[in-house]
Parts: sequence; C-alpha cells; structure tokens
Amino acid sequence: MALTAPPPAPSAKIAELASFGDPLPFAHLIALALQAFENQAGANVRFEDLDYGVITSWLAVALKLDPMGQYPLLLAAHVYAQVPDPGRQRAMLEFVRTGAAQDLSRRWHWLAHASLMARHRLKDPRLALALASDLASAPAAILMPGWARQMAVFLHEDLGEREAARRLLGGLLASGMVSDASEFRFLAQRLEALQSDEYSASTSVVQRRGEVHR
Repeated sequence: MALTAPPPAPSAKIAELASFGDPLPFAHLIALALQAFENQAGANVRFEDLDYGVITSWLAVALKLDPMGQYPLLLAAHVYAQVPDPGRQRAMLEFVRTGAAQDLSRRWHWLAHASLMARHRLKDPRLALALASDLASAPAAILMPGWARQMAVFLHEDLGEREAARRLLGGLLASGMVSDASEFRFLAQRLEALQSDEYSASTSVVQRRGEVHR
C-alpha cells in the first residue's frame, strides 16, 4: 500500500549516521522521496493535504546534509510555496528565509525570490519588506547585485514610508557598495526626489497649520 504522507523527519544527527558517511546522496534521496509523495500509485495526494511542518523538517534535514546544495530551497520556493494556502506559503517563505540566512553569500537570490512572492502572490508588503531588509542589511562582504539590496527601498516607498526609504537609500549610497556609475547616478537622483518630496510634504504641513491659526 502506498504511503499517503511522509513520516516525521529524523534529526540531522540521525540522518548523518544513516548516510554512512556519505550525506550528499542521502540528501538527494530525501528530496526525491518528498516529491514522490504527490504522485503515488493508488493515491493522489494534494499539497494542501500534506503536513507542512513535516515537509519543512525534511527539507531542513536535506539542507543540513548538503549545505552546498540549493535543491531544498528550490522545492520550498517553487514547489511547496505554490499551494493556494497563505499559511503554507508563509511557512515555506520562512523556511527559505532561515535557510538563506545560513549562507547568504550563496543563497541571497532565494531570499529575493521570497520577497517578491510575499509582495505579489501573498499581497503582503510588510512580509516582503522584512525579507528584503535582510538583504539590505547584509554585510558588504556578501556580494549581490545592487537591485537585491535596493528592494527594501522601493518597498518602503510602496508603503508610503519615504523617510525610511530615504535613510536606507542614503546609507546604501554612503556605504560604497554601489560601484556602477550609472546605477549610483540613478539612485542619487532617486534620493534627491525623495528628499524633495519630504521637503514639499513638510512645507505643506507648515502651511496648513499656518492657515488653521489665522
């Protein structure tokens, strides 16, 4: 009889022992076995029917066994996060966030993907901003394209938080991490526009207060 759900995951230590000193094939086997649960002989298991706590624990074990691998994060972001269930989607994005933080220099793009999913699929700009902020605050030694660090700036703008966007963008420009001249010029112009908007807004507030007291 076909199994209809994965059993509870072992601890990473037990999984390492079970791999007999060769964890990479065992990690790949875990990933393949997880995928097999959705398409089994005699059973059609939907992602919505799976225990995502169990799924997450298996993905975490696979990632632990193969720290250089990316496949567990790919499964989380592109397979299990596609289920039409916000709670399960959030669980997968949180797994991606945790996994990316363990090796941001090689996994930053999964965090960027998670932020985009939160913004456009979950329609949750706050979660998207939290994920993008992890990229914005990453040390300069972690190499990633400028757009990844800049995502948080534009998400702050989307939320109407122009002061926060201005501070973040100003800090990014001052950090020296923007080395491309045309990109620096574009961002400097964006910063100037934000500063101008803030000045106009503050001026309008002062004028309105003056009118009230006349």
